[in-house]
Amino acid sequence: MTLRALITNDDGIESPGLVALAAAARDAGLEVVVAAPSAEASGSSASIIAQQEDGRIRFRPRTLPELDGAECYSVDAMPALIALLAAHGTFGKVPDLVLSGINRGQNIGRVVLHSGTVGAALTAGVNGIPALAVSLDVGITPSEHNWATAAALAGRIIPLLADQDPGTVINLNVPNVPPDALPELREAHLARFGVVQTTLTEPSEGAVRLAVADPGASDDPGSDAAYLLSGIATITRIQPVDDAPLGFRLPD
Repeated sequence: MTLRALITNDDGIESPGLVALAAAARDAGLEVVVAAPSAEASGSSASIIAQQEDGRIRFRPRTLPELDGAECYSVDAMPALIALLAAHGTFGKVPDLVLSGINRGQNIGRVVLHSGTVGAALTAGVNGIPALAVSLDVGITPSEHNWATAAALAGRIIPLLADQDPGTVINLNVPNVPPDALPELREAHLARFGVVQTTLTEPSEGAVRLAVADPGASDDPGSDAAYLLSGIATITRIQPVDDAPLGFRLPD
């Protein structure tokens, strides 16, 4: 039986990374349906916000010539909501897998909490669908985007993901190197912060300014941040939201 995969992202329906991931999924033998935000939704986490008309969420068929007739939709919603809608059959048969990306920029460390790319994968996970989030570490001012490199590594992971337990979520980060220099892939733990983190600067009455700081990764060997800075692709299994024991006794 051919497995069906939802392909989504947080960079929007026009992103070439979305097309590259969908093509990798088809090359892996999957039936694909593409449903992505109609506008960029970076940093949306697992938000289920949507632009609604008369209480309805609009989605429109789109043609992506590079995907040769694949079923594609532009959706006025955040990526996590798109994954949720897919889990309820909005775009046809409920997908067997959800693939999110390829994101323009890395998603590493505990700050993956804020990523719309990872948010879509986590939402699929809590709905029992194995999911893969894929990101390309292009930096701030890239001279090129090597989507094919990330797509090639994703293509290796997809068959393995299909054999995992329901709700498994995998996060893949790939250096921005040419496909003929395919990087080594290692399992990594989440860095405490990530290569960059947001900090508050210039606090004043009624306002603050955000800036980006680089805490470094030298003190966190084996983390996704450390490996990626060394030019190594990283793969990490992350847990969807779950409960845990309190760890203390409730007052009488």
